[in-house]
Amino acid sequence: MTADSRASLDDIRAFHAKMMAAASNSADERLEQAFRRVPREAFMGPGPWQIVLKGRYLETPSSDPAFLYQNVLVSLDKSKGINNGEPFLHAAFLGAVAPQPGETVVQIGTGTGYYTAILSTLVTPGGHVHAIEIDEALAGRTRDNLASYKDVSVICADATSFELPDTDLIYVSAGVVAPPKSWLQALRPGGRLIVPWQANEKVGLAVLITREDIGFSARALMPAYFIPCIGASDPARSIRIPNGGEARSIQSIWLTEQRAPDETAIAIYRDVWFSNAGIGA
Repeated sequence: MTADSRASLDDIRAFHAKMMAAASNSADERLEQAFRRVPREAFMGPGPWQIVLKGRYLETPSSDPAFLYQNVLVSLDKSKGINNGEPFLHAAFLGAVAPQPGETVVQIGTGTGYYTAILSTLVTPGGHVHAIEIDEALAGRTRDNLASYKDVSVICADATSFELPDTDLIYVSAGVVAPPKSWLQALRPGGRLIVPWQANEKVGLAVLITREDIGFSARALMPAYFIPCIGASDPARSIRIPNGGEARSIQSIWLTEQRAPDETAIAIYRDVWFSNAGIGA
């Protein structure tokens, strides 16, 4: 390559995929393959695009897709503050939940379907992604973008009141004060839920939740801030709000109807509560 030439888009996407694999903290080689196979520009609409950085919107100099293969938020609907999420963060989410071929996935908050397509690629063959988006316009764009993905169903609905199918994985792309009881109940034994938990006004954490024989184990992974999930982000539902240290100490989640909050409770909501003790404690 000469000094004045540029790498091909295939090369740029391939290097981006290698970065995503590294960011995932996973040894699963399929993650790199999925990011390489799914072109981000196919889901962003026509360029140039608005890149979001610390609340500012910066327009790319042109519609060259190379600008999208960075660790950046891309605006999907500026008026609503809806973006295509940060790739490094989603790579870490995917590495943590480890989607497998044949699994059933519920994705809550699709944007325009980019990460839906990656989830679909990871559960192929035999799997299915139920993609739920409350915004009608975005659901329409997701449906159009994923028309060729036969193992994806796009549903325009409020996921907090919609009856979820039994599922192996729930992948949430909107911030919640607490996961609705129905989401936890939809998990099959060993099923995982990854959710941006808005623990208090200042602390947002990605939390990995796994259904155990009794209760749900939980682990805080990393800081994560998303737009609020309609129907699951009302602080008035909180009976006890954790501080930052308490939030990071989370080890389990319980349905209040199955076990009453005890002295280990760090956060209490109407239907669920979070504990700093493990399942067997």
